Amino acid sequence: MRFYLKTTAIALALAATVGSVKADGHGGVEVLHWWTSGGEAAALNVLKDDLEGQGIGWTDMPVAGGGGEQAMTVLRARVTAGNAPTAVQGLGFDIIDWANQGALANLNEVAAAEGWDEVVPTALQQFAKVNGAWVSAPVNVHSTNWVWANKAVLDANGIAAPETWEDFVAALEALSAAGITPIAHGGQAWQEATVFDGVAMSVLGPDGYKAAFVDLDPEVLGGDAMKEAFDRMAVIRANVDENFSGRDWNLATAMVINGEAGFQMMGDWAKGEFLNAGQVPGEDFLCFRFPGTQDQVTFNADQFMMFDQGGSVSAEQAALASAILSPSFQSAFNVVKGSVPARTDVSDADFDACGKQGMADLAAAASSGNLFGSMAHGHANEAAVKNAMYDVITAHFNGEFDSETAVEELVTAVEIAQ
Repeated sequence: MRFYLKTTAIALALAATVGSVKADGHGGVEVLHWWTSGGEAAALNVLKDDLEGQGIGWTDMPVAGGGGEQAMTVLRARVTAGNAPTAVQGLGFDIIDWANQGALANLNEVAAAEGWDEVVPTALQQFAKVNGAWVSAPVNVHSTNWVWANKAVLDANGIAAPETWEDFVAALEALSAAGITPIAHGGQAWQEATVFDGVAMSVLGPDGYKAAFVDLDPEVLGGDAMKEAFDRMAVIRANVDENFSGRDWNLATAMVINGEAGFQMMGDWAKGEFLNAGQVPGEDFLCFRFPGTQDQVTFNADQFMMFDQGGSVSAEQAALASAILSPSFQSAFNVVKGSVPARTDVSDADFDACGKQGMADLAAAASSGNLFGSMAHGHANEAAVKNAMYDVITAHFNGEFDSETAVEELVTAVEIAQ
């Protein structure tokens, strides 16, 4: 009770402060982000509405591009020009890099008052705190090793949700024989890496995944299991349509929604697109872990970095951070977004079947040691290494390397990037 009373008091004080700032015409936040699809925009409106209810203006700065690379390019230009936004969507090691450059504000006062240390999982704190200072507010936990499927398409072809790689291959063959695109995919490097997250985990197992993508062990990176992972990526490549190149991820999701394709391997942000189309999990679409990774969760966490605005946290930044970590927002936002809360004390009562499964999977993986930062989304290693892996994975997917060559190139690329 004391925690919530304290939180409420701070929120009211912040709202009063922000209100006085707004009266002078100086209030509001400028937020740079890459949430531009229909489902993402709907989720972001939850946060906008929350702040507007506190009298805080919102200046939207969307930069399209599902992996955030374009947004980071825009951000670097803004920071170089001495005109950083108030808050910026960030992922993993990008947050740590900005903090180490001294670009981010210290949110410890808000975090201490609201007990963030007690409710945010340690795995997330690794990317939200740098040298003991909270520098960003976690919005959610996404996991990347999901498969999404059109239930009617699967039912019509006698396909159950596959539990093994062999089951999955059989399902792909059945869909192909029926004249349906087996896998909806968007040909962008980050999307291929997202698929590789699940494929590699299914082959390497949790210990091998950590050795390869976190520890960067050259023997694992160059081993037979990694070659098998690339072989499986070649199977997936053979089951996408010929127009995949350059397609945005949400357009691939739409192919599943519309019954043009059976499956999509994508993070749980894809669920927001199904919900935005009025679909119901279990009735219209299915969600399940990539075959062979049922006990593991590979995750990323969207966070909002608060950029230093002159040596102190502004009232607007504090209010934004407080709003993001409030239990009510964490539930309302993640119900719409498809992700799960960044707090461990949020009820799953308002979540649909996929959301409840996601929360249960996250809790189980965290307690069993099966929760791993996603290589594809900058939570396993720094950007230079991630991008080096991207180059090899997407080159293989597009036919530039066979699997044996891809393994050799992966070892070399990681060695150079370190």
